[in-house]
Amino acid sequence: MIDNSNIEKVLEILGKEYKNYTKPIVTRISKRKRDPYKILISTIISLRTKDAVTSEVSKALFARADNPHDMLKMSKKKIEKLIYPAGFYHRKAENILEISQIILDEYGGKVPQDLDELLKLPGVGRKTANLVIVLGFDKYGICVDTHVHRISNRWGYVDTKTPEKTEEALRKKLPKKFWKIYNDYLVSFGQNTCKPISPFCSKCPVSELCPQIDVDKHR
Repeated sequence: MIDNSNIEKVLEILGKEYKNYTKPIVTRISKRKRDPYKILISTIISLRTKDAVTSEVSKALFARADNPHDMLKMSKKKIEKLIYPAGFYHRKAENILEISQIILDEYGGKVPQDLDELLKLPGVGRKTANLVIVLGFDKYGICVDTHVHRISNRWGYVDTKTPEKTEEALRKKLPKKFWKIYNDYLVSFGQNTCKPISPFCSKCPVSELCPQIDVDKHR
């Protein structure tokens, strides 16, 4: 069982593995330059979209507009064309324009740093808001996607039914010093080793500590 008696050891091990993994796309974008606007927009694009597609279309979009002022010079149709084939590109293009207008009108052209303010933006949920806070502003947040939710429960570190409840439980349990790295480590780990179906338990670096909760088949 993984709990607070060994979570530091587990994350230290995953940190070493993380160096060999392909990093999540939004993390790669943030490492080039800590630009909250580009991180916010690329995260919007990434929802229900493969990393390779997110990378390609984000690059194409930011080549034309990498700030809210320039983004609003483009039509919804043009943005749709640039971000296709991202999933739900019609809605995402609309949200990108609305977000850009709100940022200019209400926040002086700057992406807000407060979680509650970010959640007011169209298309922005808790996962996106927390990711912007961590990667865009280097502030403490806990971003919970399907990988973080699944693995945290598979370890027995939390016992929750939804990502929202997982975030709530992690905020109470996970030592704050790990908040900024937790998402990156678990997303990469989930994409490469601790997969949703038939995880690679035979090569998992923390298998001896993992109770494999709800794992019916593994490799």
